[in-house]
Amino acid sequence: ILVRPGDAYSVSKKDFEGFRNLFHRFLQVKGPSVEWAKINRPPEDSIQPFDKIKAKGLPDNIADSLNKLVVVKLNGGLGTSMGCKGPKSLISVRNENTFLDLTVQQIEHLNKTYNADVPLVLMNSFNTDEDTKKILQKYTHHGVKIHTFNQSRYPRINKESLLPVAKDMAMTGENADVWYPPGHGDIYASFYNSGLLEQLIAEGKEYIFVSNIDNLGATVDLYILNHLVSQPNGKRCEFIMEVTDKTRADVKGGTLIQYDGKLRLLEIAQVPKAHVDEFKSVTKFKIFNTNNLWISLSAIKRLQEQNAMDMEIIVNPKTINGGLNVIQLETAVGAAIKCFDNALGINVPRSRFLPVKTTSDLLLVMSNLYSLEAGSLTMSERREFPTTPHVKLGSSFTKVQEYLTRFESIPDMLELDHLTVSGDVTFGKQVSLKGTVIIIANHGDRIDIPAGSMLENKIVSGNLRILDH
Repeated sequence: ILVRPGDAYSVSKKDFEGFRNLFHRFLQVKGPSVEWAKINRPPEDSIQPFDKIKAKGLPDNIADSLNKLVVVKLNGGLGTSMGCKGPKSLISVRNENTFLDLTVQQIEHLNKTYNADVPLVLMNSFNTDEDTKKILQKYTHHGVKIHTFNQSRYPRINKESLLPVAKDMAMTGENADVWYPPGHGDIYASFYNSGLLEQLIAEGKEYIFVSNIDNLGATVDLYILNHLVSQPNGKRCEFIMEVTDKTRADVKGGTLIQYDGKLRLLEIAQVPKAHVDEFKSVTKFKIFNTNNLWISLSAIKRLQEQNAMDMEIIVNPKTINGGLNVIQLETAVGAAIKCFDNALGINVPRSRFLPVKTTSDLLLVMSNLYSLEAGSLTMSERREFPTTPHVKLGSSFTKVQEYLTRFESIPDMLELDHLTVSGDVTFGKQVSLKGTVIIIANHGDRIDIPAGSMLENKIVSGNLRILDH
């Protein structure tokens, strides 16, 4: 296969080798990748409370530590689940700021405050690369060096025949949806293959902080960084996974276990069917992976060169053009935790996990529950309890454009516990929601919540239209 650098139509030889290795492993694996009986709870000291890390305080020369850090954002996803075209990172989340804007503002603020040089690296996919690069021009004077690299492009496989669906290398026409980016576990190989990993090590960088670009809680934490950098060289921790306490909403999140004497990430896809309920219980597995990870660059280089990076395969079934059933083979970045030395979990506050996956999440981050400062969102001090309200918006709100037309302004939600909205519902200006509010417009009905309304522990159903006369 010819490799032409930067040619979107060429699947590089490295991609091909990577896919072949993954596919071979997929063919060899029989049954679940874990034996349930061998699963143990992680030893006490392998998951540290954040408060303990924070108690160490910060040195005067925190800039020295920052200069060893690179922030990496996973930017391979499209905004399709929220009804948007193009990269998800370009959706406006707050005061016209996109996920990407907020990220750049955070790092710019960090660099200015501490006179540091923390670069931002975006891992794009072939879906997001072009649109992202166009937008990057606007940050040229932002005091942040920005690099990008692309994750691999692998062919989807016919579920029946186990053969690739692609007819040729093209990515248009009938070939448009036969390729896929193979999950964020691909970061290690594609970062290494891009040459950027070597370049950053040569610049004196030692750790990357990796997170999903749609997790607005994933800011650079100076205490965790200091913990990493201040350890004795021989016992240096090569991998930190930020975990947080599970709630009922997080039952599907991956968790940390002890397995064969190593910390290991256990995902729901790896759990034998008979044990899924046990996996979902909040009592046995109390924490889940936020996908905020701190990883040693030299360790990634070593593991890549030794071909020792081992991640469980996630088989993701999809249906594409004309109803064809395909599978795509993926890996997860956190699954490599077992390959690194002295890996550690840190149990962080829930505020470091603020993902925006749906318009229900978007409503929370756009509301007065959060204040925005230097690109970072923090829970308002005026909220009396630190938990986030539970918001469920119905299918009329799924797409961002439609969602925006249904709110003349975002309601006051400081005292809200629970909001469920279903059907054709609109909100006037300056509505206030408190306690538990349920609004259900039956099929064919419409409910307009009048401007200035205050709903506290209310159920609204039926038909309510306020007409201007």
